[in-house]
Amino acid sequence: MFDSARDLDRGAPLAARMRPRSLDEIVGQEHLLGANAPLRRAIESGALPSCVLWGPPGCGKTTIARVVAGVSGMRFTTLSAVSSGVSDLRRVIGEAETGRRDGLARSILFIDEIHRFNKSQQDAVLHAVEDGTITLIGATTENPSFEVIAPLLSRARVFKLEPLRAEEIVELLDRALADEIRGVGPSPPEVDDAALDALARVGGGDARAALNALDAAVRDAASRSGRVTVETVASVAQRALPYDKDGDAHFDAISAFIKSVRGSDADASVYWLARLLEAGEDPMFVARRIVILAAEDIGLADPQALPLAVAAQQATHLIGMPECSLALSEAAIYLARAPKSNSAMRAYRAAAGAVHEHGALPVPLHLRNASTGLMSHHGYGRGYQYAHDYDGGIAPDQRHLPEEISGAVFYEPSERDATP
Repeated sequence: MFDSARDLDRGAPLAARMRPRSLDEIVGQEHLLGANAPLRRAIESGALPSCVLWGPPGCGKTTIARVVAGVSGMRFTTLSAVSSGVSDLRRVIGEAETGRRDGLARSILFIDEIHRFNKSQQDAVLHAVEDGTITLIGATTENPSFEVIAPLLSRARVFKLEPLRAEEIVELLDRALADEIRGVGPSPPEVDDAALDALARVGGGDARAALNALDAAVRDAASRSGRVTVETVASVAQRALPYDKDGDAHFDAISAFIKSVRGSDADASVYWLARLLEAGEDPMFVARRIVILAAEDIGLADPQALPLAVAAQQATHLIGMPECSLALSEAAIYLARAPKSNSAMRAYRAAAGAVHEHGALPVPLHLRNASTGLMSHHGYGRGYQYAHDYDGGIAPDQRHLPEEISGAVFYEPSERDATP
């Protein structure tokens, strides 16, 4: 932290210079840091437990950790899970143990991207957290339920941070323009309101990305028109869709796509499809999900949905991106508009339940093939009724289930199921 212009590194990125220095300077996260909110109460009371700050990039995880250090007066050490190992953890814990014995201030260990630590690395801090040698603050963009080991998670409190809203980011941008020392400088250029809105959308709720885009836009304007416009922002800001192929962004987006199709919302279905594909998702992954949707959610209400979905999957395999987006879009819209029935899924689950409950019940003898004379002698196939010999192609007295579950009903047709 710094207290004056003398302490400021003007060569640091704008986002680093504008990092809040107190709880009151933090914008957003009112559910955690507003008046009487749980995280604020814990910080101000000096009773902050070990915790995991879970949220997307640029939402304030590192800022909160540093503010905690300043407010609490505790010794603050930071490690990055990308570049640190067990030896670094042991060194920090050893220093905390020594300080504790010497009566020095308690220690906060901030681990950035804690989800990148493997199980043995997370195990290395477990005892120190449990006995209070350190107060752990972990930061992660990934769901800690999957990325943080259960024993450590049970000893820490999880605080979920949200992406900043556009108006909150505009507030930060205005602050950077007005701050002559930490901000863009003593003579900031004029910035159009539309340009501020465009900057606020850069990165999708990521304050760091928006502030650094403002810095680039100001520098560009200084060398040209002296004014920041929407065109200026477009020329300097690389707006990337936040996404990862095996993390929360991936699972959240595909979940939204599946539920939009299931909910018969064609507009939302094609939107989430575009979000997935434009962010770089593997189109074959999306195609496989479309095939599953056709069987699971449309099912017998429209038996043509499954072959259409399989055709889209095959087209995707043959032609790839970007053209396969057309086949996937056609399939997604068709499935969204189709009538829905999950009777086939329910029937299979009920049958599978009977299989697990009753085990491998013997196949009735009359349904077995008598491939040899010996098998015929033992009754294989005896009494079998050939369906085509009967009116309507159905043998009315034929039993097809094992005797132990004779009469069981697994398929319960939906009123939307198509009649064969």
